[in-house]
Amino acid sequence: MNETTAVTELNAMNIAEILEALPHRYPFLMIDKIVEINGDESAIGVKNVTFNEPIFLGHFPNNPIFPGVLIIEGMAQTAGAIVIKHDSTGGRKNIVLMLGVDNARFRKPAGPGDTIEFHITKMHRRRNVGRYEAKAKVNGTVIAEAEITAMIVGAEA
Repeated sequence: MNETTAVTELNAMNIAEILEALPHRYPFLMIDKIVEINGDESAIGVKNVTFNEPIFLGHFPNNPIFPGVLIIEGMAQTAGAIVIKHDSTGGRKNIVLMLGVDNARFRKPAGPGDTIEFHITKMHRRRNVGRYEAKAKVNGTVIAEAEITAMIVGAEA
């Protein structure tokens, strides 16, 4: 492994690392990988939307649209993964809980075949509560945006 590869691997998360960081599992895990992490300041998570998503059985059978609430969840999971990755807990297992969503806007739909990128930027964090600016993009176009407030707690909470 060369120096460039090492830096790339340290600044990304594969599915195994995401599963270790987050408690979410199928069918509610909304990120497939995180392709870029800049400390605990920002990250880009990726969701590959396929026609096989269980949600498309009812949303909507003849016009499959990935629900906006699941886009928000993907944003929150991306933020949660980077918080957990950079949280120093002395070995204690923590989770991140979403406290609120503000200023959510949905600009365009996403559907089967789309790759959604969740662009997350930390606005501020005080102790265990953080606020994040989040944008979902498909092919570079913003399809949704929101501000997410989250709190890190012990896994037993």
